[in-house]
Amino acid sequence: MIASCIIADDEPLAQDLLKKYVEESGILDLKGVCASALEVSLMLREHPVDLLFLDIQMPKLSGIDLLKVLKTPPAVIITTAHREYAIDGYAFDIIDYVLKPITFDRFLGAVEKFYSRQRRQSPVQASLGQSVLPRFVYLKSGTKTHQLNEASILYIESLKDFIQVTLENGQKILVKYQISKIEKELPPSFLRIHKSFIINRNKITAFSTAEIEIGSLKIPIGYSYKDDVAGKLRS
Repeated sequence: MIASCIIADDEPLAQDLLKKYVEESGILDLKGVCASALEVSLMLREHPVDLLFLDIQMPKLSGIDLLKVLKTPPAVIITTAHREYAIDGYAFDIIDYVLKPITFDRFLGAVEKFYSRQRRQSPVQASLGQSVLPRFVYLKSGTKTHQLNEASILYIESLKDFIQVTLENGQKILVKYQISKIEKELPPSFLRIHKSFIINRNKITAFSTAEIEIGSLKIPIGYSYKDDVAGKLRS
């Protein structure tokens, strides 16, 4: 699913930055940019969307006031330079509250929260075998952030101060990252089986007490991980 969205912000620089982030994300479809809450209200009547990036301080009607009057608002990610409005924002069950200046990785993190909530709210769709929203892993390397679909990851290998992510299409991505850090950030579908390896459990084709097989790949199970791996694979 590519979610449709609207940007609401009266600052041209903020508009341009968010438009750039939406385009670079590859998982959002921008339907419009509004400079006021009134414009947002009018646009939503004609073009309902899945997600609204909403600034709080705008002319005539604030973002919070807009949320008070909208009967069926889309999911909302608040983007603002003002931390003091956070409590007001969360009273409306917003997805996330992102403070300016907004970095790309922080933007992607907020969007992933939106997709996570959508997945939790659509169990029937998944059970019927219909489209399931993708989950993403975000790895920052210098000024670049890699967005990786979790389902495309075969395994992750530690190489001293770096990790190498091997994808099912054969691509390998090397970034400066600690394997212990990425282990904490991954969902339960990933399993640490060795001090140097994390595997995607959904990609396992066979296993023994000594190794995991992912297709033709054979990855060793570390001695200190054997009991934990055996328990989790049979659970």
